[in-house]
Amino acid sequence: MSSQKTWGGRFSEAPNELAREYNASLNFDRRLALVDIRGSLAHVRMLGARGILPEKEAEIIENGLLQVQGELEAGTFPFREEYEDIHMNVEARLTEIVGPVGGKLHTGRSRNDQVATDLRLWCLEELVRLKALLGDYRRILLDEADKALERGLILPGYTHLQRAMPVMLAHWFLAWQEMASRDEARVQDAMKRVGECPLGAAALAGTGFPIDRHQTARELGFSNPMRNSLDAVASRDFVQEVLSVLQIIQTHLSRLSEELILYSSFEFGFVTISDAFATGSSIMPQKKNPDIPELIRAKAGRVLGSLTTISSVLKSLPLAYNKDLQEDKEPLFDAMDTVQSSLRLTAALLPGLTWHKKPMLKAAKSGFSLATELADWLACKGLPFREAHHVVGAIVKYCVQEECELSDLSLETFKKFHALFTEDALRLTSLETAIYQRVSYGGTAPEAVKKAMNEVRSTLNSK
Repeated sequence: MSSQKTWGGRFSEAPNELAREYNASLNFDRRLALVDIRGSLAHVRMLGARGILPEKEAEIIENGLLQVQGELEAGTFPFREEYEDIHMNVEARLTEIVGPVGGKLHTGRSRNDQVATDLRLWCLEELVRLKALLGDYRRILLDEADKALERGLILPGYTHLQRAMPVMLAHWFLAWQEMASRDEARVQDAMKRVGECPLGAAALAGTGFPIDRHQTARELGFSNPMRNSLDAVASRDFVQEVLSVLQIIQTHLSRLSEELILYSSFEFGFVTISDAFATGSSIMPQKKNPDIPELIRAKAGRVLGSLTTISSVLKSLPLAYNKDLQEDKEPLFDAMDTVQSSLRLTAALLPGLTWHKKPMLKAAKSGFSLATELADWLACKGLPFREAHHVVGAIVKYCVQEECELSDLSLETFKKFHALFTEDALRLTSLETAIYQRVSYGGTAPEAVKKAMNEVRSTLNSK
């Protein structure tokens, strides 16, 4: 078949070869092949049910589509570059199999609504996979929190990357779990808007054929047909939304990777990353580089770039369909692949981490991380918190000058700063005592962490 025919019947001159190659999308949209078959099967069944096509012809086309599907699944489908996209490839192969009747498949639809339907179907399938990966990742975070709590591992908590207050390592794991939980909810929420069917909107204005859009929407698993034919073919905000969700997920994975990179450095020494997810230096034999976390961190920029790309494509498009919308697929496909692989890798590397109790404990005890406990204690005794803050600040300044820790000070020294201090206050300079005080809902005390873990476990088990 000449390339003229792929460009429509009104053209008498074949397109410039560079223009033809530039216009083609088969090299990336071929991954829509199976959802394209799904959409076509639903469409032809509806055409037969409505009497738009004779029942026998609809059956012939359906059987031909199933044969094409079998070739795609077996890897024997003959992709041909002379057909510019996967949709033309499928239709041409169908016509080879069933003859001219294959051309009737396109009755009552346009490539505009066909492409929009395929992309939504693809998104829904991938979002289901993404949701399952997030569920697996959340379970692993919970398992690691469980192991950390059993070992009683304590981590210095940071603000501004300065030691702030000690937390249970299990509490740290649960923080990432909470982010993943919101990510999962965002995926579920996006599926509601992705799950509307454009099929039957045709080119932009609907069709005069007596089609049943509700039938095709139901068969394809959509919640309903889209209400406006212009919107159905022209809008890609669902791609924008999916990319936004993907970008947030990758940002969370990037932040977790950053902490693992820091914590595995010689300066921190809190954790060792398994050799399976690290590499050595080509010249320095002592080095172990956290390559996988670094790549996950870097790919946040890649996913953000995909979101920026589609946002830029959409920002000035008039209604309805424009060829610009062909640019929606590559960034979407790339971002989905990137996030799914990053989730799998993060979930795989977490169980292989080796956490080092002594350096973590030493760091948690130093840096005056328990100063807030003393200020809270004074406030509980009736001292206004701002005054208590000032008193403890003066004690910390004294410790810096004397090059000692809060736990080194005697009650007599504490009383020099305020008469309210008693032996009870000294107990709070012990890390183990202090961390058990944080029993508020969502706090880091082991008791509160256990409750939080049980809530998460119950939620995950109910899914």
